[in-house]
Amino acid sequence: MEIPAHTSAVNAQYGRDDLAAAILAAARAAGKDLEGLTPADLAPATEFHIGGREATLELARLAALRPGERVLDVGGGLGGPARTPAGEVGCTVTVLDLTEEYCRAGEALTARVGLADRIAFRHGDATTMPFADGSFDAAWTHHSSMNIDDKAALYREVYRVVRPGGRLALQEIMAGPARPIHFPVPWVRDPAISFLGSPEEMRALLAATGFRELAWADVTAASLGFFRERLAALDRGALPPVGLHLLLGDDFGPMFANQARNLEEGRIVVIQGVFARP
Repeated sequence: MEIPAHTSAVNAQYGRDDLAAAILAAARAAGKDLEGLTPADLAPATEFHIGGREATLELARLAALRPGERVLDVGGGLGGPARTPAGEVGCTVTVLDLTEEYCRAGEALTARVGLADRIAFRHGDATTMPFADGSFDAAWTHHSSMNIDDKAALYREVYRVVRPGGRLALQEIMAGPARPIHFPVPWVRDPAISFLGSPEEMRALLAATGFRELAWADVTAASLGFFRERLAALDRGALPPVGLHLLLGDDFGPMFANQARNLEEGRIVVIQGVFARP
């Protein structure tokens, strides 16, 4: 079967061989006991979004996740955000991601920290989800929509698979008032698979899909602080063994610098939101 061009492009952007092995080797180099690893030990490399583990904990709080709830992590990558509510709250989480290597590595890392009974990985397209209607109590996205052109299909699918009364929580990079953005950035090296909507467009789309807004906050200032701290650490030569450079490769320096520049110049903004399905 022929692989769609967009799927191939996304896998080329994010995939690399032996990613789990590289992260575990870095954890060992950082002095971690591989037989006693925790989700927090892996978080600097697997919480692949602005704010890292702290932002995940904040989003879980905003979404009011409860023990035993079924959560869908859309575009959940290596499972870093999924392991946080699974471990800290006691949710069961399904990670859906288009990058095959992320799913393979995520399964291996999740087993390593003892959460395989609470987290499942599915390789698939977020615009045509392989789940029945009302399968989940909540869904969330952490920097997942930037590579998805058909956002109407994305949110229709989220609406479909979340039960009535369920929630959608998101932290997403969106288009700022200045255009265009500077490339490369962590989600893409060139404009080919970068699809940003403005906050106004995204908010209207979510409402049109049927979601009821519970919270909406611009967290761009805090996001810029996050990147400035990391750029300062790079300038000091303080690159940690476990970090996002393991995912981004040799481009991570320019990607970080451009991300900060895009935030500073208003070319991108970062939004947190929580919505309910009536």
